Amino acid sequence: MQKVNINEVVKVMLNMQDKGEAVTLLGIGPMSKTLLKACFELGKEKDFPLLFIASRNQVDAAELGGGYVCNWNQRTFTQTIAETAAETGFDGLYYTCRDHGGPWQRDNERNDHLEEELAMQLGKQSYLEDLINGFDLLHIDPTKDPYEMGKVVPMESVLSRTIELIQYCENERKRLGLAEIGYEVGTEETNGGLTSRETYETFIQTLNSELEKRQLPTPTFIVGQTGTLVKMTENVGTFNSKNAQELASIAKQYGVGLKEHNGDYIDDHILLQHLPLGITATNVAPQFGTEETRAYIELAKVEEQLAQDGLIEHKSNVEYILTLQAIKSERWRKWMVGDQRELQIEDIFQQKELTDKILDIAGHYAFNHEEVKAEIQTLFHNLRQCNIDGERFVINRIKRSLNQYVECFNLEGSTTKIMKEIGVEV
Repeated sequence: MQKVNINEVVKVMLNMQDKGEAVTLLGIGPMSKTLLKACFELGKEKDFPLLFIASRNQVDAAELGGGYVCNWNQRTFTQTIAETAAETGFDGLYYTCRDHGGPWQRDNERNDHLEEELAMQLGKQSYLEDLINGFDLLHIDPTKDPYEMGKVVPMESVLSRTIELIQYCENERKRLGLAEIGYEVGTEETNGGLTSRETYETFIQTLNSELEKRQLPTPTFIVGQTGTLVKMTENVGTFNSKNAQELASIAKQYGVGLKEHNGDYIDDHILLQHLPLGITATNVAPQFGTEETRAYIELAKVEEQLAQDGLIEHKSNVEYILTLQAIKSERWRKWMVGDQRELQIEDIFQQKELTDKILDIAGHYAFNHEEVKAEIQTLFHNLRQCNIDGERFVINRIKRSLNQYVECFNLEGSTTKIMKEIGVEV
């Protein structure tokens, strides 16, 4: 299928809202190769566009520290996506997107309190690799400021850094002779300041004015705070439909789509409201990693029973190894609440309930560990001997989770609808 610029897709979607054909796009955190396969299979079956949103911690250049997902850098990430699309026979629309790009967006950069000049330089270096490797959308997010922890980052700082980074990316894009790309601005973080209607509109107005002066493109998406917040494996925020509707309406006035982050673990009755409220896209990431983890644990239970029945001789140790490496990763801390963030690793192993919680939250951070991969393969081998396709079960389990959003966001058949609106026959 002919690739269409993501800016054009969003413009068409905003028009479709007025025709009673609203669609909310799904931004998918690429937690594993298995998730990519599930996405492409479902995308082919249900005919909807795929957006893969990779944070700098997940996917980044090796010289900047690489990524915890499959050790992917930008090149291997885009290659794997293309290969998986081909393997599954997917011929629809998909977009490779940078999520939370910019200064201090890697944990180590923020923890080390890098000076602003160096942090901006590293953010630009990461964006350059994104551009070289064909990313379609770049999230410009300079709000993770270690010197403003717990405070609202001044709008002047957010604006000046945003403009500087877009200017850099556009200069490099043109120098490399690359096609136009989309930009996402703003953040769902409360310290980014874009939480109220007034602040949101002022930010868009000021940013667009400054971009126009410099002959730079206006954003494709602007992130707004709709009240969602993920902790543990729950959405502990309170969805604010009034605020979401106001922010979406403001964004649309400026030809921009409202992007919601933290869309994980949301009930259907809230997801269904996204269409009438005008939310153009929603990002979901840890939920799909958790679903994959839960699938492995379910299969481990089956393997255990079959071993007790004498049908498996040497069972895997997948649950223990996955738990061990998930805890050792320490990436679970960001999802915990209260004093649990400060727990010592040795204390965690003494509490079964807590280790189970951390496995549920953070198992996906350990998928690429060599021991974990080996145990998963042993698990699959054992189950194959008993006529169970474990890998297929995992893929289908992820597809079930993805399909909740496909159904609620009116995504089925949306690629064909969007392409027809653009004037391209499918």
